[in-house]
Order: sequence, then structure tokens, then C-alpha cells
Amino acid sequence: MRAVRITRHGGPEVLEVTEVPVPVPGAGEALVRVAAVALNNTDLWTREGAYGRPGDPQARSGWRGPVVFPRVQGADVAGRVEAVAPGGDTGLVGRRVVVDPALYDGDGPDAHPVGLMGSERDGGYADFVVAPLERLHDVTGSPLTDDQLASLPTAYGTALGMIERARVREGETVLVTGASGGVGLAAVQIARAWGARVVAVSSGPKTDAVREAGADAVVDRAGDVVAGIRAAAPEGVDVALDVVAGDLVGEAVPLLREGGRWVIAGALGGYRVTLDVRRLYLHNAQVIGSAMHTPAHFGLLMDMARRAAVEPVIAAAYPLDQAARAQEELARRTHVGKIVLHPGVR
Repeated sequence: MRAVRITRHGGPEVLEVTEVPVPVPGAGEALVRVAAVALNNTDLWTREGAYGRPGDPQARSGWRGPVVFPRVQGADVAGRVEAVAPGGDTGLVGRRVVVDPALYDGDGPDAHPVGLMGSERDGGYADFVVAPLERLHDVTGSPLTDDQLASLPTAYGTALGMIERARVREGETVLVTGASGGVGLAAVQIARAWGARVVAVSSGPKTDAVREAGADAVVDRAGDVVAGIRAAAPEGVDVALDVVAGDLVGEAVPLLREGGRWVIAGALGGYRVTLDVRRLYLHNAQVIGSAMHTPAHFGLLMDMARRAAVEPVIAAAYPLDQAARAQEELARRTHVGKIVLHPGVR
């Protein structure tokens, strides 16, 4: 089969299109023919080794540790079950599925993700991928396209994890940063579906697309962001869903209302933060770290997928052998929505 893998950290040039044996599913696993695989910032950061390690933020690292090379990239897979290992449920063969890409620290519904397909194990930049049976979710009846289904796991899973950990309630005001990106746009859509009032931060040219996704107000990040948020939410913000971090955390945490929650799931604006902690303890506010989703969160997301409760926006699609070009487009951040690869297109 064809696969795109990396043999070292670096720029897009380290992505290699190669022929490798079709993987063989082991006990409790299935072989999935990949129909679509979506790109995420995790692909860029894993390729670059940009995640750092505890105590050494500059260390070259994948999502949760050193990458074992060669590694097939790609966390987000939608496809059909091609085969199951002996003893597995053969009724799954031919079913349309989405793969939960997380590697968990336990078997329970609230287990934490401690690894990711495409970083800690081979992913879906390939014609086929192997995945544990318990991580396959049957979405055969979903009206969403393969591209839309593949867009869900990391971006929408991360957004839903943030929303669930923040305990977003109907009627609350929710701030979403980086709102035109994959996680940000997902957060806008899901928060709106939860009945929240959404204030989004995005670049000016993408304002209309973010508003169309469900934002009630959009603040242009090119201006005075804090003043824009204050104008859009004069009574304060109940929850912030933040994938930017950087200086904005220290500047905007004071905009939280009593008991507010600031949830961070990314660091596009920088990982070093200076914060006046008085704005936390004097107002019973919380800063919450959120890494992807739990199995329970992902199950809820798949229920949404089956009834098309969210509809991911597809910005572009590329054949598998143009993975480097697709990652370059992702890194430019001029698009709105998700970029996907089609392994079956030659």
C-alpha cells in the first residue's frame, strides 16, 4: 500500500510517499481502508517535534514523547472495515467507521488520552490503517460525507472535551479563540448547539465564515482583542475555549465572570503565560488544561455525527501524494475549515 511517513523531524520535505506492506491486524484489532484523513496542527507539531517534554520545553518530541521512526502520520480517519483479526466481530466488515485516534491510560469512560495515532502509533496517511476494535465507531447511516466524518476526531473531539470539562451551560457566554481553525470552528458550532452565546476571535477576512458557523459576535484579532471582547460581552465571559494562549491569557482572564472557566487546548500564540493569579482566587475562576477527549466524550461526538448535529466545513482536499503541499497550506492558516487527504486518489 501507499503511505506517507516521516523518518525524522523537520519541514514538509521530510514527508515521504512510499510503498509499505499492508498492516496485519492483531488480536482485538481491525484493518480499515482509509476513505479520508483530515489534517490537524498535531500533524505539523509532531513532524517538527515541537511539543517539548516536561522540564525541557525545547526538546524534540511528538504529542506525548519521542517519536519512533519511521512513523505514518495522520490521526483522523474515516473509512470502511476491510477485515478483523480472528475472534473479532466479522459483522463489522464493510461498515463505515470513524476511528477514535486516542491511546488512553485506562479502559473506563473517563480515561485520559496519553498517545495519539500518527504520533505514538501509525496513522491514516495511508491506504489502510490498523485500529483497536473498541476504537471503531460505526457511522454507516450518517448523512455526513467521508471528508466531514474524518474532520471530527481531533478537532471536534478536542472542542467537545473543552466544552465538557468547562461544564458549558445553556445561556452562558462563551469566548472562542482561533475561531476559524479546525478546533475553533468546531468549538463555535458545538457551543452554539449547547445553547451558549458565542463570542469568537478571528481574522477579519474570515469573519463571515465564523459568524455563519454560529458565532453571535466576532472580534478581529488584528485590533484590540481585549477591548473587542469587552464590547461584545460587557457583563463578562463565563467560559473561554482557548487554543491560542500566549499573552491573551493574562490579558483576558480578568474578563471572566465570577466562577468563570478558562480552558486551554493549544498554544498557537505561545506557551509561556504571565498571569495575575488574584484574578483567579478572588473570583473563584479556574484555568483548565484540556487534551483532546475521553472515550465518553468521543461517544457523544459520534452520536452527533450519526444525526449530523454538526457539519464540518471542508476547505480543501488533496490526493495522498500531495500531503506535503496540504500541510504547507495548513501552516499558512489562510483557510477556513478542514483540509483532508484522499488516499484512494492516484
